[in-house]
Amino acid sequence: MDAIRLDPSDSVVTATRALEVGVEVEGVRTRALIPSGHKIALRDMAKGEPIRKYAQVIGYAAEDIAAGDHVHTHNVEFRGTDVAYEFATNLRPVEPASGDMFMGYRRENGQVGTRNYIAIVTSVNCSATAARMIAAHFTPEMLAEYPNVDGVVAFVHGTGCGMAGDGDGFEALQRVMWGYARHPNHAGVLMVGLGCEMNQIDWLLEAYGLKQGRLFQTMNIQSVAGLRRTVEKGIEKVAAMLPLANQATREPCPASELKVALQCGGSDAWSGITANPALGYATDLLVAQGGTGVLAETPEIYGAEHLLTARAVDQATGERLLNLIRWWEDYTARNKGSMDNNPSPGNKAGGLTTILEKSLGAAAKGGTTPLAGVYKYAEQVRARGFTFMDSPGYDPASVTGQIAGGCNLVCFTTGRGSAFGSKPSPTIKVATNTEMYGRMIEDMDVNAGAMLSDGVSLEEKGREIYELFLRVASGEMSKSEAQGLGDYEFVPWQIGAVM
Repeated sequence: MDAIRLDPSDSVVTATRALEVGVEVEGVRTRALIPSGHKIALRDMAKGEPIRKYAQVIGYAAEDIAAGDHVHTHNVEFRGTDVAYEFATNLRPVEPASGDMFMGYRRENGQVGTRNYIAIVTSVNCSATAARMIAAHFTPEMLAEYPNVDGVVAFVHGTGCGMAGDGDGFEALQRVMWGYARHPNHAGVLMVGLGCEMNQIDWLLEAYGLKQGRLFQTMNIQSVAGLRRTVEKGIEKVAAMLPLANQATREPCPASELKVALQCGGSDAWSGITANPALGYATDLLVAQGGTGVLAETPEIYGAEHLLTARAVDQATGERLLNLIRWWEDYTARNKGSMDNNPSPGNKAGGLTTILEKSLGAAAKGGTTPLAGVYKYAEQVRARGFTFMDSPGYDPASVTGQIAGGCNLVCFTTGRGSAFGSKPSPTIKVATNTEMYGRMIEDMDVNAGAMLSDGVSLEEKGREIYELFLRVASGEMSKSEAQGLGDYEFVPWQIGAVM
């Protein structure tokens, strides 16, 4: 099979291998060299005519296109979405199931963790060095005395001051800090600030009702009297937490306690054909158990949002999603950008031409069940089932928001090969194609490319991913986790002016 046609109404097919000029595909002959993963016109298309893939519009002919032509950025133009939105017209609830379990950490507040870290969370960039120094003190040799503790991790960032004391940016950062301070994968938390920053720790404690205790402590460099003393005191505080954190043990927990961040990065033409639909099937299996999948990256559902509003449980939920889309259209316009600034050069090299095409494939990660909730960036996700969180398409910032929202596991699909990992919630990586999986086998947990190369079914691959959810949630290390990724991927979304 030299090409794949995804729907009878499509005007293009996707080449499964590099094709020379004159190769016959679906009744037409190629008129140019076609790279693997790229599109071939099935018929003549006049300038301005819509181009269809997935039975949806992915762009418009920028010039006359002949049957057999290579269809890509050189002859396709982007236009903003223009569809009639429907709400709650495509509701397909999954048949409820139960009985699937994993070994997790039950917390006093009722939440369930998949890991058991001690976190050092900074309020501002000025306290980042102190936090890293404190964390670096606790070497693997020292932590060997505490086998139930997964590590001491510093979550540092480059903002927290030079910002407005209210509004979207400030509120998003506070939600991130609260989400990490109360994340179920953290047994203990030490918050470290400077003292004079805009993002005051005391304001966070007051706003969210956080109380200090043996496993939740705060400190400011200016109050402690300098960096050296702050590091020394911080080490003392974490050392006192370790024996308490080590008392936590894993116990059987239902799969309904899993909240999985659904992510993709370094996407290619196969993302929407193999890995993303397989992850969507795994998401449906999780939702059937009462668990939660959290899709994000608002710019990467642009052009597919009408498919999600039709799945919204009610019009209000669908409208919340559309309000996010409108905000992003305004946000990009006032910054003299375009929603089509995404896809990246790597995405385009992999065969993705417009954000519309990329989004239609990306949305498949959310499976088929009803959209139960739409959330702000880093907001606590309280609905069970399939949900959506606003975030940029930049993977570290997006995952940071999802983890802050309570995700205790991350599943990340990639076609080009992404070296991404996360803490405190481990990342599972799913390859879209067998060639990349073989080349980056040390980084990839699942080969969804086998759906093409070996004829593995969607259902079989989706169940493989779902079963890996349960094993990694129970303590099995994902490949990115085993390589130590996650210490530098904490990136709160910085919204608004830097002043």
